[in-house]
Amino acid sequence: MPTSTREKRDKHYGEWFRNVLINAEILDYRYPIKGCGVWLPYGYKIRKHVTSLLRELHDTTGHQEVRFPIMVTETNLRKEAAHIKDFENEVFWVTYGGLKPLEIKYALRPTSETAIYPMLRMWIRSHSDLPMKLYQIGSVFRYETKTTRPIIRVREVTTFKEAHTSHATLKGAEAQIKEATQIYKDFFDACGVPHVVSRRPDWDKFPGALYSVSFDVIMPDGRTLQSGTVHNLGQNFSKVFDIQYETLEGNHDYIWQTCYGISERGIGALLSVHGDDNGIVLMPSLAPIQVVIIPIPHEERGCEIAELCEQVAEKLRTLNMRVEVDRRDGLTPGAKFFFWELRGIPVRLEIGPKDIQKRQAIIVRRDTFEKSACKIGDLPSKISLMLKEMTEELRSKAWERMHRRVYRVGDVDKAKQLLEKKAGIVELLWCGKAECGHKLEEKMNATVLGTPVDIAEKIEDNCVICGKRASDIIRLSIAY
Repeated sequence: MPTSTREKRDKHYGEWFRNVLINAEILDYRYPIKGCGVWLPYGYKIRKHVTSLLRELHDTTGHQEVRFPIMVTETNLRKEAAHIKDFENEVFWVTYGGLKPLEIKYALRPTSETAIYPMLRMWIRSHSDLPMKLYQIGSVFRYETKTTRPIIRVREVTTFKEAHTSHATLKGAEAQIKEATQIYKDFFDACGVPHVVSRRPDWDKFPGALYSVSFDVIMPDGRTLQSGTVHNLGQNFSKVFDIQYETLEGNHDYIWQTCYGISERGIGALLSVHGDDNGIVLMPSLAPIQVVIIPIPHEERGCEIAELCEQVAEKLRTLNMRVEVDRRDGLTPGAKFFFWELRGIPVRLEIGPKDIQKRQAIIVRRDTFEKSACKIGDLPSKISLMLKEMTEELRSKAWERMHRRVYRVGDVDKAKQLLEKKAGIVELLWCGKAECGHKLEEKMNATVLGTPVDIAEKIEDNCVICGKRASDIIRLSIAY
């Protein structure tokens, strides 16, 4: 019986991830356009569960789903100068309609602020229209010049959930930032993906924002993956696009806005954080198949075994479990075990001739490979409990692994040594000045993630760069 080890995954993470995507039939990255991939049927089912979770979290908090075109006029894209400046090297341009050059170029949206906000100007008239909370799930396009990586660094982000909210006051926008942050915490918690939440430094905030908050995940190789961001846009975009509303007093003012996005990187984190050397390990709630039943072939009792497998499957389906019976001929049980282990199915049931006699099944839990026998009549309650236990243990163990890779360091040299090993995240004391932050990035050849949002502690020491009184903690990592 295999064991759940992560040595190969951690040491050769890039190779492991590419192999898993192809061999587990999640995503085929061999599409003839660099940075683009094809979601395969099994992977697309995982994607559907993830997007359903995102929709539920947004719908239950008063967001309304919309769908905007993927093209933006060059005129609108260039209206917000700071915004386009940050994206101008990443834009794909549409310059021809058939054989005719276009008078005004179109851009494939790198983000959707400049696509959505001209419409808000027509939709928002009065305070009674506010707050307005919209979201969509679709594609954005960025001409990524760095080395592309499946799901993690791509040119078409196929699963980009972005929300755009409008408010009458700064206070309303600030309250929305808190709600958005909680939505993302709930999302990553449901995925069992541990994360740190940081306020991005001013020199690396979203262009046009007052400030930005990011969610970063430590991946198996020690690098961090920015997997979600939340931005307070203030009135910067509403002034550019002239989005005003009539106040209760009859005056006119510009709306206050927020936006927040999360992409398929969240799926990449989900697949990676729980995976092991045998393949991916899926959280039960997000697994396309929660229980796979393997009939152990037998010449004389094959029909009885097949019948019992179907009976068990139907019983579990009445409890809304997603169940598959692997009836494929020509494959040994061992080959089937390997097939489903690679795909991360939470629970496997094995039923053979001896189990027919004992009226039992053998249960194997994917994350631990723990094997046990269970009476047929007890299977529904046993598996229900196992799925709940697996969910909690996957989540808690992932958090434990992450906490071991966040280092509070008082010495720059020690921090540099840790980052050179890609050990995870280092936290140092910082005076808050951009000059010292830039020096830290330069000294350690690393990325500043920001300052902790969820940590409130009294700082009683000095900045590791300038030696002056520290005002905050700064996080650095080797980032994707």
